[in-house]
Parts: sequence; structure tokens; C-alpha cells
Amino acid sequence: MLDAIIHATKQVAQHEIVPRYLRVAHEHKVDGSLCTIADTEAQAALGRALRDIADCPVLGEEMGSEEQQRLWQAGRQGLWVIDPIDGTSNFVNGLPYFAVSIGFLREGRPELGVIYAPELDEMFWAERGRGAFLNGEALPIKERPPTNLGAALAGVDLKRLDRKLAAELAARPPYRSQRNFGSSALDWCFVAAGRFDVYLHGGQKLWDYAAGALILEEAGGRIATLEVDDFWSANPWKRSVIAAWHGPTFEAWRAWVRQPR
Repeated sequence: MLDAIIHATKQVAQHEIVPRYLRVAHEHKVDGSLCTIADTEAQAALGRALRDIADCPVLGEEMGSEEQQRLWQAGRQGLWVIDPIDGTSNFVNGLPYFAVSIGFLREGRPELGVIYAPELDEMFWAERGRGAFLNGEALPIKERPPTNLGAALAGVDLKRLDRKLAAELAARPPYRSQRNFGSSALDWCFVAAGRFDVYLHGGQKLWDYAAGALILEEAGGRIATLEVDDFWSANPWKRSVIAAWHGPTFEAWRAWVRQPR
């Protein structure tokens, strides 16, 4: 099943996404985010391919919220969750930091996750209980964790955070440096690989984390939300993220983020 998903992902990227890179018009959705024909055509092609692999509902980002809610309820015993292009703004503007994200869920928890960055030719995948990999190499690929939180490289999305927390991160960050590249799916993978030491996001949709959270967990990483330690108990339609690939670094990062302000 995993091999079939990986093959389908590469095929869709090759035929529906890569040929349109920097060559496609875009429009704004109701929430202000961008959408292109590459998003919609890739979602349709993925839906067909994935239903051939496992005949379960397919919930995609480029659907209306009512349809997404209906599919979520209908797919408790098996649900595909896909983001055909996570990082559409990057895709439109020629930044190679975008990815196809596919998660297979049962009872609201991911069992399989595949994330493919076609311009980087990086394929991340994980299966629950069997580890996480990048192009066949076990994650994390980084050998040494940071000596302390002050030495960490952070992936942080400031715009969805509480103003006081965002202001403190901007003015007095507890880490060495930070990045925000505009693709939540790849952010998860970069933490799993050890490229980011810590990660923070104020609220993600189901398709933002359906594959990536599993990849990080299977790489040995730790995840929580801003409010609770059990990440999977939070609202599936808006889950904040506190994460790190190294346990002691995670403990220090979570304590710093949650301290009263």
C-alpha cells in the first residue's frame, strides 16, 4: 500500500504539478489563500489513484467545508486526507518549497503518511510503528541535538500566534535562529529530519498535519498543542503545534512557550 501511494504521488506530481510550476494563473479563495488549476487537477488525479489503492473517502483541501465535514464523519474506518499542493503561494511565485501531502487515517489517527517535494525530489514517508524515512534513509538524519534551547534552529509561523507570544519571539527569542518557509507539510518533515530543532504553529487544518505529524512521531519526535499535551485530542480543524525532534529540547521548548505572559 505504501509503495502504491508513493508511486501515485510521483506520477501526479510529474503530470499535474511540475509542468505548471511558474506557468499557471491563480485565484484567491474565501479565506484569502491561493488556488490554481494545478491544485484542483492534482487533487482530482490523487483522488482517483488513492481510491484504487483503498476504496475510502478522499478529503482534500480544495473542497468546501461542508463536504469536508461530511467526509470526515463518513471516513472513521478509513479516510484519505490530501493537500495537492501545500505551499501554493511558493508554487505560484517560483519558490521550490511546496509539497504533495497524503495521509491515511483510521478513527481520526494517521496510519500512513507520504509527503513529496517535487522540486527538491524529496520523498518523506512513515507507517505507524515502522519508522519514518527520507528517500529511503531513516529519520532523523541529524546526528547531534542542540546542546540547549539557545542553540536550536526553529521553524515558527508567527502570524497565527497570540500577540504577546509572537512579540516576545520576535524581540527575545529563546533559540539561535528561526525560519518560516510557507509549507506546513514540509515544516513537519524538516523537524523529523532534524533540519529544524523546534517547531511552533498557532493553528493547522487537518490536511496540514495528517501526514506530517505521523512522520515526526515515527522519527522519534514529540508533539503537543499550545493548550494540551495530547496533540490528537485537540480540534481536528485547528490544531496548534509545539514540536521538536529531540526529547529534552522538546521539554525546554514547551515550557518556554507555555509560560505565563
